[in-house]
Amino acid sequence: MKKNLMLAGLLLSSASAVFAQNAQTSKQQYSEASKQAANRYAEDKKLCAEEASSSARMQCLRDAKAVYTNALAAAKTASVSNNVSANQKNQPVCAECGRVVAVNVSEKEGEGSALGVIAGGVAGALLGNQVGGGTGRDLATIAGAAGGAMAGHKIEQKVKSAKVWTVTVQYDNGNKQSFHFDQDPGFQSGDLVKNSGSGIVRR
Repeated sequence: MKKNLMLAGLLLSSASAVFAQNAQTSKQQYSEASKQAANRYAEDKKLCAEEASSSARMQCLRDAKAVYTNALAAAKTASVSNNVSANQKNQPVCAECGRVVAVNVSEKEGEGSALGVIAGGVAGALLGNQVGGGTGRDLATIAGAAGGAMAGHKIEQKVKSAKVWTVTVQYDNGNKQSFHFDQDPGFQSGDLVKNSGSGIVRR
């Protein structure tokens, strides 16, 4: 029984050594580990036959079987793990794939045109023309025209202002890029996306 316990450690270390060889494929590794486990099991059974009593022999065989079963399970687990790791290594990094890390909404000021300036200036001049008389009226008209032109320009900018959605993406290769949308694109932080033309889409 004690012999089997010692052999258990040897068997598991042998399986580990087999799987440490990167040159072998997962199937080859599992096959080699299974073969070693079977050989060790056969040797253990021979040792069990040397036990003095039948109860000791039965217990020895049970222990040997348990060691063999555990070795196969360890070999299978290591094989699957190595296979997954190999597949992950073989997958190229998608340079156009990433994850949304921020979505911000801001107000974009509209463009003022000559129309706003002219309309504001005319309105201001009309109001200024109603103040005082003589030279004072002329000065009020000029001041009203100037002030009205400026006010008209600002009002037009405000009327033409619009919301802008800025979506920041962090790519799988570590790069970051921001995309601007005139309408809510529906993205949220954490969404997986990829490039599509000059924008992005879900993936």
